Amino acid sequence: MNIDIKLHKEDLPDQLELSDNIAVDCEFMGLNVERDSLCLVQISTGNNDAHIVQLNREKYNAPNLKKILSDKKINKIFHYARADLLFIKKYLNIDVININCTKIMSKLARSYSDKHGLKDLIKEFKGLDISKNLQSSDFGGNLSEKQLQYCAKDVIYLHEIYENLRKILIREKRETLYTDTIKFINSRVNLDLASFTLDIWSH
Repeated sequence: MNIDIKLHKEDLPDQLELSDNIAVDCEFMGLNVERDSLCLVQISTGNNDAHIVQLNREKYNAPNLKKILSDKKINKIFHYARADLLFIKKYLNIDVININCTKIMSKLARSYSDKHGLKDLIKEFKGLDISKNLQSSDFGGNLSEKQLQYCAKDVIYLHEIYENLRKILIREKRETLYTDTIKFINSRVNLDLASFTLDIWSH
């Protein structure tokens, strides 16, 4: 598959037009939001394209990217939105509006499985066995072609995965449960930022 990958330095171009239904993913220097910085944000319109923004980690001045992520008219599909939204809020200082998360969808829809990673969803719905070996690579410096390909594959399949999971949720009469659950996502991010990382609903 030929993927149209474009690497943008610091921000999306002014003239770039995206759809009102995008897939979004991020890459970090690690998983500790207080220590590890946000490096990349990648976006796909679902047409085998990936716009990868390599952020300026000194300033995080990306007005075009922030505008798109904050636009309530644009549906944004994440996989494990909790982590991506946490780093976006910390470093870009915005709340992402109009969110869907394929990991939450999978946990509610695919009760026949205990595997809800992106690799698992791509294998089930696309029949592809992708490698996640570069997940732990250094995204803070110059990016290799293999890293760019890896980043692109994290977003180009999300539209199709989202539609397949949505069909299962509707069929199993769990769509309302998902809709109610996803409303909590920004509150969950705020709890993470306030260091309440454990399940507040537990005994």
